Amino acid sequence: MSASGSSAARLALLANGLIVAGGGAAIAVAWGFQLIGGYSPCKLCLEQRVPYYVGLPLGLAALALLLTRRYGLAAVLLVLVALVFAYGAGLGVYQAGAEWQFWAGPSDCGGGSGAPSSAANMLQALQSARVVSCTEASWRLLGLSFAGWNVVASGGVAVLALIAAVLSRKAKKEA
Repeated sequence: MSASGSSAARLALLANGLIVAGGGAAIAVAWGFQLIGGYSPCKLCLEQRVPYYVGLPLGLAALALLLTRRYGLAAVLLVLVALVFAYGAGLGVYQAGAEWQFWAGPSDCGGGSGAPSSAANMLQALQSARVVSCTEASWRLLGLSFAGWNVVASGGVAVLALIAAVLSRKAKKEA
């Protein structure tokens, strides 16, 4: 039997592939808006990227385990991926709620550019610095801000990871 012999194993591989592709696309879009679009992330926006940096390597490791038919260990990693991305979705809910003024946002949330390169540039840097608030949406699409879209992406990845974990356990029983 091949590494993806059972239907549960094939579906687990598919779900895991969607986790990596979808999560990778989401973080790439965030970086694209920052580097190409010129949108400066706030402190909370940057914190919402951490689950991608942790969860995607775990998802890749789970994919490798699925390909080598180590379904039980893959299921454990996929549960961790789900937890990491559920945390990311929670951060997005917190920020989106603060943007809609459902609750107060963090009092220390600002962002902007890095430190000036020299003392001579300090005044110019202060004049051009743009403080980014965690409680004001800088962009919206279909009513959702960056934080709102992160809830959708992170929540979707978390659900897919749980589905892949269940399918991995089923594949282990079928193997």
